[in-house]
Amino acid sequence: MISIKQLMSEDHAHCDELFIEAENLVLKKNWSETEIALNNFINTTLEHFDHEENTLFPAFEQQTGMTSGPTEVMRHEHEQMRALMKDLSQTIKEQNKDRYLSISETLLIFMRQHNMKEEQVLYPMIEQSCSQNATELMKDFVSKDTSSAA
Repeated sequence: MISIKQLMSEDHAHCDELFIEAENLVLKKNWSETEIALNNFINTTLEHFDHEENTLFPAFEQQTGMTSGPTEVMRHEHEQMRALMKDLSQTIKEQNKDRYLSISETLLIFMRQHNMKEEQVLYPMIEQSCSQNATELMKDFVSKDTSSAA
């Protein structure tokens, strides 16, 4: 059986690596490379959010009947992170290293807290309630992952 927690946690780690790559480029003030790296981080993270919001969360909500619980909190946090990512993109246009580092620190702390809640609480709940269709829920996510590795 596919482990939703394992696959999604591995994707969190991948997003973290992309985030660090962009920050390292900011430290060098390599703005053109930073923009590419930041866009890669943002696009990968938005794909992750998309899979949660459009596949995992609805399946969990349908199975449990909980629509205003942990998934609602996670969606709200996704929106907050989207806003911070937009702010980061703006700092690249401004080539403002200090502002970038300040916003990225806020986002990093937020992501760590968010990911821990998903990995320790929500993903196990989703696995438990949706165990019979875990493979189906992760099919598109896994195929996206293997196609991008090719």
